[in-house]
Amino acid sequence: MGRPIQLNEEHLFEKIVTQRRGGFRYELNGMFAQLLRDLGFQVDLLSAEVFEEGRFSPEFDHLALRVRLMEDWLVDVGFGDTFVRPLKLFESGEQVQSGTAYRIEKSANYRALSQQDESGTWEHSYRFNLEPRELSDYMGRCRYHQTSPRSHFTQKRLCTRLTEEGRITLRDRRLIETKNLERSESQITDEGAYLAVLEKHFGIRLPDLDS
Repeated sequence: MGRPIQLNEEHLFEKIVTQRRGGFRYELNGMFAQLLRDLGFQVDLLSAEVFEEGRFSPEFDHLALRVRLMEDWLVDVGFGDTFVRPLKLFESGEQVQSGTAYRIEKSANYRALSQQDESGTWEHSYRFNLEPRELSDYMGRCRYHQTSPRSHFTQKRLCTRLTEEGRITLRDRRLIETKNLERSESQITDEGAYLAVLEKHFGIRLPDLDS
């Protein structure tokens, strides 16, 4: 809709909590980091490079969280269909959640998160180093994802959220629902139906996109 995203805690709280509009990687993890800090946790923002088309993207392409307790944890609420519970940051072996295996492997100055697909093949998700960052460090890459025709965020409309049974995703005019590992998909017929699905499943009300 052409509305710029602002990476500051006041704006993020207004959008995500007050307006219940959700957000994407920088917004969700930025707001979650603030919540954890307010609850007394020590949290570092980490710069992550997403694995796409056979290579890793530039720095600050994703924001992940390191939460420091007696042992450190990788936390991420902004990367779509991935791990839900925190992962042990320095555990190199498999960590299994809801039937899906993850692992975090150290390579040179990075740690790389991988996920096992249904065929048993390991696929990279992203890699990161442990240098603490500030939310403002992500502004350049955040602007890129809002404006560049090369960013997949400007190439399609996407809305997704976790549910108690699985996940529901609206990808352009495809509605994808996963319940207890069973997947169903349906096609949205027109923009009016799209707006109705967006409000019903995500609580988001938009003006008529054809007007």
